Amino acid sequence: MAPIPTQPIVVSGPSGSGKSTLLKRLLDKYPDRFGFSISHTTRAPRGSEQNGVEYHFVPRSDFEAKIAQGGFFIEHAQFGSNLYGTSFGAVEDVAKEGGKTCILDIEMEGVKQVKKSHLDARFLFLQPPSLEVLEKRLRGRGTDSEDAVKQRLQQAEKELEFAKTGGVHDQVIVNDDLEKAWAEFEKFCVPEQK
Repeated sequence: MAPIPTQPIVVSGPSGSGKSTLLKRLLDKYPDRFGFSISHTTRAPRGSEQNGVEYHFVPRSDFEAKIAQGGFFIEHAQFGSNLYGTSFGAVEDVAKEGGKTCILDIEMEGVKQVKKSHLDARFLFLQPPSLEVLEKRLRGRGTDSEDAVKQRLQQAEKELEFAKTGGVHDQVIVNDDLEKAWAEFEKFCVPEQK
């Protein structure tokens, strides 16, 4: 039997494209095969969040020092007033956990940074059928303000344009039908599946 590939998988796509739905399904079906890296952030813990579980919560000065020294983060970005980043160590920790494949759920700027790093990852982009459908999905959630929806749509336009760049993603899946998208997603993540 061929060895199971443990090459990290980078999943990206606009907010509302269905990443969370498909990733939850993948982790539910293959709990011993895949894992998420634990990101670093400068934001404060929310509710019952624990350091080292949901995130590594660090002071901004520590985060900025790690950026300055280089070689610590695979990718990092600022959202609002907080910094978020994925460290090489966090990805390695997932691989050490019984040889699991690390999944990175990151946005466009993170994809660009991972591409420039020495991390040998596979890249998948999840795309909504259209911006109109994406807008309906975002509004249907009822979780975002009007301004937030508009910002997400503007960002989605940039991400969809970036996804057209040749050689950036190994596969683009258009999520116009959940079961069809799931079948393609599963085949990409578990290539030995028939």
